[in-house]
Amino acid sequence: MSQAIGPRCSCRLRTVLTGGLVAAALALSGCTGTPSPPASSSASPGEASPSAAASGAPGSAAPSAGGGSDSGTAAGNLPQLVENLSPSVVTIFTEGGLGSGVVYSADGLILTNEHVIRGATTVEVGFADGQRVEGTVKASDPVTDLALVQAKRTGLPKPTYQSTLPKVGEGALVLGSPLGFENTATAGIISGLHRSIPGSASNSLSLVDLIQTDAPISPGNSGGAVINMRGEVIGISEAYIPPSAGAVSLGFAIPAATAVDVAEELLANGTAKHAYLGLTPGELTAQIAAQLGIEAGSGVVVLAADADGPAGKAGIRPGDVLASMEGVELTTPEKLLAELRKRNPGDTVGFKVKRGDQTLDIKVDLTDRPAATTTR
Repeated sequence: MSQAIGPRCSCRLRTVLTGGLVAAALALSGCTGTPSPPASSSASPGEASPSAAASGAPGSAAPSAGGGSDSGTAAGNLPQLVENLSPSVVTIFTEGGLGSGVVYSADGLILTNEHVIRGATTVEVGFADGQRVEGTVKASDPVTDLALVQAKRTGLPKPTYQSTLPKVGEGALVLGSPLGFENTATAGIISGLHRSIPGSASNSLSLVDLIQTDAPISPGNSGGAVINMRGEVIGISEAYIPPSAGAVSLGFAIPAATAVDVAEELLANGTAKHAYLGLTPGELTAQIAAQLGIEAGSGVVVLAADADGPAGKAGIRPGDVLASMEGVELTTPEKLLAELRKRNPGDTVGFKVKRGDQTLDIKVDLTDRPAATTTR
């Protein structure tokens, strides 16, 4: 891991961006470990976090918290949007700090980031009306960085989760508790779609296929809502790149549709299934290419491979370079993770593999990801 550039993030989980083009500190926004700031503190202008959209639970048509219609909440009426949606966004307090969350069902189920509740079994959930209640961590998924908390309160206003991605340039409103400032709203636009954080693959599986926004987000926003101008949740705040890394308004969010899919799996099974390849990917630098005796170019180098995993059993070994997967060029380790995210356990995928002066076609039968494994 290369040295982080810039101030240390107050979040519990911090990812360091590495590589020839990017060498910057990435802070996961709003994670636990974010204490309530004194009055003299100023929040870092680090930003990040609109994400793809999500639909409500399959088959459900729960009314939104005032959003989702083309009435008074549309047309960019920001004060009305904030008033309507604030009751659906909560603050989650743990022994290590705080984060944010979004109401997922009227009976007290809250959707948040896994890194917000990591290591905790019980939390405290704070609502916009000032009430605080006990919450129990129901299930979590570190691969997508999502978790469900059951709060001891019912009759909550469930917002509408959008099932399609927003458009670049669309307005975005972020609700959460940055640096402990509860019930904070910031605004911007959707800056990009299908983003992956360069260099994150060595530390996290979650920072791929995200929505990018310029709406300011800081530590404490993690797990909170990114909404559109119709009052629909389009993403769950996930991460930002701080100004100390040279970033200007770079924030990222998990698409709402992804969040809902995972939440439904967690509700049904207690876990979420993910396709498993069984290797550790790395960036193919010019130096590594020279050591392997291949031409420098795009591709993902295999740093390690589990001999008993899908890739190992198929014949992929350390030092191989994965050039493409099912015809899709693999330019970075994050691109590989993003492509794997689209697959299911049991799928068979084809890789074009460079090994010295050879080019091989190798088929791999993906399996379900084992618990607590460190390979991809």
